[in-house]
Amino acid sequence: MIQPYIENANFEDTGFSYTMSLISGKHKMVILYCLMEYQVVRFNELKRYLKRISDKTLSANLKELEQDQLIVRTEYPQIPPKVEYRLSGRGESLMAVLDQLCLWGEEHRLPQPLDPLPEGP
Repeated sequence: MIQPYIENANFEDTGFSYTMSLISGKHKMVILYCLMEYQVVRFNELKRYLKRISDKTLSANLKELEQDQLIVRTEYPQIPPKVEYRLSGRGESLMAVLDQLCLWGEEHRLPQPLDPLPEGP
């Protein structure tokens, strides 16, 4: 019977839960996707790519991704300061999973309803 097993199971101990903790949130997967597509990206380029994100939120997401060793931050000592972000080896290993999510989305996207035509006079 499965009931005793599920009562003793702890979702937080699963690899799925750990992976989701690394990429959860509104912007992290999009940041990783951008770095996968464009490889080396500067802060303002990421901000333009994400469109509606504050500097504070983008900075916090980048710091978390860096702490989780999914991205590498390179700061160049010049004026004005230049900072670039790229995927780490660990981050690159996650791209196969994210790429599969993209493929699934392309294959299973539900058709968007067409806008109704405006009624004539």
